[in-house]
Amino acid sequence: MKIIIVGNGKVGYAIARQLAVEYHDITIVDDDAAALHRADSTLDVMCVEGNGASISVLDAAGVRGADLVIAVTNLDETNLVCCLIAKKLGAQHTIARVRNPEYRRDAGMLKREIGLDMLINPDLGAAQEIARILSFPAAFSVEPFAGGRIDMIGFRVTEEDSLAGVSLNDFHRNRLAEVLICAAHRGDDIIIPDGSFVPRSGDKLYMVGTKAELQKMLRGIGRTLQKVKNVSILGGSRITMYLTWELARSNTKVRIVEMKHDKCLRLSAELPGAMIIEGDGTDADLIESENIFETDAFVALTDRDEENLLMALTAQRAGVPKVLTKMTRPNYMDLVQETKLGSIISPKDLTSNQITRYVRALANSQGSTVESLYKMLDGSVEALEFTATASSRSVLDKPLKDLTLKKGVLLAAIARENKIIIPGGLTTIQEGDHVVVVTKSQVFDDLTDILL
Repeated sequence: MKIIIVGNGKVGYAIARQLAVEYHDITIVDDDAAALHRADSTLDVMCVEGNGASISVLDAAGVRGADLVIAVTNLDETNLVCCLIAKKLGAQHTIARVRNPEYRRDAGMLKREIGLDMLINPDLGAAQEIARILSFPAAFSVEPFAGGRIDMIGFRVTEEDSLAGVSLNDFHRNRLAEVLICAAHRGDDIIIPDGSFVPRSGDKLYMVGTKAELQKMLRGIGRTLQKVKNVSILGGSRITMYLTWELARSNTKVRIVEMKHDKCLRLSAELPGAMIIEGDGTDADLIESENIFETDAFVALTDRDEENLLMALTAQRAGVPKVLTKMTRPNYMDLVQETKLGSIISPKDLTSNQITRYVRALANSQGSTVESLYKMLDGSVEALEFTATASSRSVLDKPLKDLTLKKGVLLAAIARENKIIIPGGLTTIQEGDHVVVVTKSQVFDDLTDILL
């Protein structure tokens, strides 16, 4: 596909890097020569310098023959104008990044009037991700599939867990719950486990099932599932605002620490149910006087990765049960992994995953649609949700034991009408099923790609 990306900031670069390895024809447009030089020297892409909202610049980038234009500059208005022009000039599909909460209310009208095919909001996506994790405190990641009927959670094995040191075959004989362990991370090894796999303390495991079955499994291995009732948030960002709105649905109490006076005034007006504390959230006296760490969860959401990391480690050391932090710089990720912090939120990665899913669905409009896509373990493993269609006949109505699957592929779950199935050898895939597939180091556009 011919794809034009307008804006080469952190999000634009992450999208370009992810799509370039899937052999799309990528052109990046930006008015920052230094940013373009970085992309040109590290990615297999074309670069055009200029204003992405300019007709002549978009024309030079080849917008008239583009399959998709993705506008992800720092300005919402520039992104909207860019998509409007691109559609008028002949681009087939357009995606705009829009972060202002005021535009969120007008999303339907923007799509209709401007001809947008997709409107993405990294801040809202990050807030929803955090809210999902807080609903599963034992997990460091939670990804929904099949419209939220299926979840994939990641959790770290401890010595106290009853599955530590026991093969999955032996452990599942007790059938604590209808779940499937579908991926594991141990040291530098990434494993799609079979029945002989033996989890060890320190392993990161990924498990699929319904919310109720996953909770049953966690209780069964010895985890306490204490509900998060109050949350302290450092930083009054847009993510903070969206997250507070999300948490209000579950009546979770929120305290927000923000240094800037004007931000505090805006937060007070927009979030009347939250406690807004004006001050330096890294100040030990303020932390103690306001009981910032006397909480069920602490979330670091400032614009500075260093401050987020430092305060998340401080909260963890202070004994806060659940700690989450936002990170944007990839060069910090290895350091963060060594700290064993609970959950890392990366808005740019969430956005690039969302767009990659959309691109794969476009590229395979005649086959099984990619409904959801989640990259984990630095992109080494993908979890995808496909809707089985009549074109998937090579996998339909056949017992899974009779299908020859590619190495490193696992069918993790099937959603069929109101039923959730953890598949076995005799399970069949039927037309209309939502099928969750876990694959290692492979790019799948269609459900039939699972076959050898």
